[in-house]
Amino acid sequence: MTARAPDGLVAFAEELADAAGIVIRRYFRSGFDIIDKPDLSPVTIADREAEAAIRDLIAARFPEHGIIGEEHGADRPGAEFVWVLDPIDGTKGFTCGRPLFGTLIALCRDGVPIVGVVDHPALGERWVGAVGRPTTFGGKPVRTRGGRHVGNAVLFASSPHMFKGVQQTAFDRVRLACRFVQYGSDCYHYGIVASGNGDIVIEASMGIYDYLAAVPVIEGAGGVMTDWSGRKLTIASGDTVLAAGDAALHAETQALLSA
Repeated sequence: MTARAPDGLVAFAEELADAAGIVIRRYFRSGFDIIDKPDLSPVTIADREAEAAIRDLIAARFPEHGIIGEEHGADRPGAEFVWVLDPIDGTKGFTCGRPLFGTLIALCRDGVPIVGVVDHPALGERWVGAVGRPTTFGGKPVRTRGGRHVGNAVLFASSPHMFKGVQQTAFDRVRLACRFVQYGSDCYHYGIVASGNGDIVIEASMGIYDYLAAVPVIEGAGGVMTDWSGRKLTIASGDTVLAAGDAALHAETQALLSA
């Protein structure tokens, strides 16, 4: 079992989110250029400056730690402690003035996420998860609602277009069995599930910076979060994610995905 995450590192993760939020709010709903990456996904100066601000703080406080960031790549990814960063998860929504985008900050030890911050700087809302302690929202503990079956569950996915081929077929089996599905919430849905207002998140076509921060948040609230095959999520994981409010719902959902 992974030891309790150190209090100082949890507090520092929140400092990183604070610093990113200062940068991001300066650009939100203001004029800025949108740049296309080689994969044609958008990035903005806000993404790059926010990640740079986080990286500078890490380098100053913990120069021995590694960093994997969506915008500025990897530095010492084999270190014992590695920060995995997505400065703006939901850049498309950010560029349109939608406030559901978030900053994702994960700290991994030996590849396993032990601290996670899901921060929404435009809304002033933040979930913090860490191994060995309850997940908090706005500083107060939260819990998943649990006790749900797929038939009365609320399902979330960032987009219906993120699933291809057999993944689309598998997702549709769950979607059609659930009470209803909601799209377009970016990383916000992880907080919704952690706070007991939703039940399942299914994602595909993801990078580790898109989901590792949510693992301690979901698990610290009583939920379960793995890949579609039920494997624990680590720095070495692939592109699929399944989060659910409790172990029974997770197993029921996974069975539908693999049917």
